[in-house]
Amino acid sequence: MRTKIALSAAVASMLFAVPVFAAPETPSNTQAPYDGHGGKHHRKHKGMERRLHRAVEDGRLTQAQADQFLAEAQQLREEMRAQRQAGGCQLNPEQKQQFKQRKQALREKVRTALMASRPR
Repeated sequence: MRTKIALSAAVASMLFAVPVFAAPETPSNTQAPYDGHGGKHHRKHKGMERRLHRAVEDGRLTQAQADQFLAEAQQLREEMRAQRQAGGCQLNPEQKQQFKQRKQALREKVRTALMASRPR
């Protein structure tokens, strides 16, 4: 009787364990590591891209203007990233102020281009 109970317990435990052993092994981290900053600001520049593409669709900007603005924004981001990497992941206050002014100038340039072609 004891052997029957032990045998049935062993068979039952194997029935529960076999699907776990038979499952294909999947890596725990399927995505590549992201070395940038996360959080809610990680796609901050996508808003500008959407606005520019919408302006092109509405006929307020040409595709060449939108591409130029996007390239300029990308270059600014790359320069900021390179200086941050060179400075030990930190920008000094002068660099921060310089990039802030350049970003404001780019936004103002985009705004004036959109306002110039705005229907009245």
